[in-house]
Amino acid sequence: MTEIPRPGKIIAVHLNYLSRAVQRGRTPAAPSYFFKPASSVGRSGGTVERPAGTELLAFEGEIALIIGTAARRVGVDEAWSHVASITASNDLGLYDLRAADKGSNVRSKGGDGYTPLGPGLIDAASVDPAGLRVRAWVNGELRQDDSTAGLLFPLPRLVADLSQHFTLEPGDVILAGTPAGSSVIVPGDVVEIEVDAPDADGAPTSGRLITTVTRGEAPFDPALGSLPAVDDLQRAEAWGSREAAGLSADDAPGISPELRAKLEAAPTAGLSSQLRKRGLHSCFIDGVHANIAGAKIVGTAKTLRFIPAREDLFKSHGGGYNAQKRAFDAVGEGEVIVIEARGDAGTGTLGDILALRAKTRGAAGVVTDGGVRDADAVAEIGLPVFSKGAHPSVLGRRHVPWESDVAIACGGAAVQPGDIIVGDGDGVIVIPADLAEEVADAALAQEDEDAWIAEQVAAGHPVDGLFPMNAQWREKYALRQAQGPEEDSA
Repeated sequence: MTEIPRPGKIIAVHLNYLSRAVQRGRTPAAPSYFFKPASSVGRSGGTVERPAGTELLAFEGEIALIIGTAARRVGVDEAWSHVASITASNDLGLYDLRAADKGSNVRSKGGDGYTPLGPGLIDAASVDPAGLRVRAWVNGELRQDDSTAGLLFPLPRLVADLSQHFTLEPGDVILAGTPAGSSVIVPGDVVEIEVDAPDADGAPTSGRLITTVTRGEAPFDPALGSLPAVDDLQRAEAWGSREAAGLSADDAPGISPELRAKLEAAPTAGLSSQLRKRGLHSCFIDGVHANIAGAKIVGTAKTLRFIPAREDLFKSHGGGYNAQKRAFDAVGEGEVIVIEARGDAGTGTLGDILALRAKTRGAAGVVTDGGVRDADAVAEIGLPVFSKGAHPSVLGRRHVPWESDVAIACGGAAVQPGDIIVGDGDGVIVIPADLAEEVADAALAQEDEDAWIAEQVAAGHPVDGLFPMNAQWREKYALRQAQGPEEDSA
């Protein structure tokens, strides 16, 4: 076992593997970080405590980079030369304290022993940073197996990026993120992490980093700070999925099956009318039409924003795994991708490949105030798309894919992630999630009333006093409601 010097600082990446990003349903455009205290370092063969009163301690197998020479404002090409060694780490986290930390992870990931490292070191100069592998076992069962080929942000980029902001000093540790497969561990579990370079000469390895979970006895003092608290979102993220956490899919965040059925039955015209009655007059996405006749979409908004084309910005943001591809790769079941293209239909904002990806992931549809490429193929795929029309050109002609999961403007309407989108032959509207149930119920009630009025008009009654109903007709309608349609005496 190699003795690893106590690091001056430990910097960890929040999200860096594509497999984990897909699992979480979000893909960052750039790396983000948090610090862990040096007191969290542990050694192979040690223990880690799950504190009293908590339930969601999770393991995360990670590749740890140990800085060898100081790095300040270094480029990507030279960044790897500042890394001395590579080893295994377990970036343990307590989800019970995650919400209170709001991304800093000070308490949720800063506990004593929550960053075990080792047991051996791999010479960084002897391996390709793109050819490393990390694996994790719990009680002998393989739970994680991924390589640096699956990173969103390569290892040298992390070193270069961090060196823009502060000096990386010898002994500092960078934790490169964890792949899919991280889950909850309980007292008595034994976790093993190994990092290796299977294709390098000699297949160097860190050896297995072994940590045993113990049960804590000391409770948190309620007079001192935030207490552990969990909800179903934290349970699902800690376990890796709602299913693994033993949660029902019907209780997942978003639109309940009952509300979805109501919104599918309610026309956008009626929903729009109810929004106006509640003082919301700007919830209609103007100028978009369905690619499939009779298409209806209902879902929560996942947003994507394009900015006007500019050659230097397209070079930096338009190629590779850009914001557009990330959004389509991460769209969840029942979500609607809503695209801000500034009403410019002079180029496509999606094509058949991305439409197929969205369809495969269970997206409810796409709404864009721009154009659509491969329009016939997109229609054949069967994904409902509301757009300003077809156009054969690609993004670079008019747009740069810029960011996702932010508030946008689409067809003159403000759209926030999580808003409810409903579209049909009359167009597309945006409903604030907290009003959706109320608006849907009122729209369906109005539909029933309008249908009864139509019956009276068909029977020969004049619309004067009937549409809208005066007191006499309102009384007749109330009587019909009380008796039921089969006893209608109007």
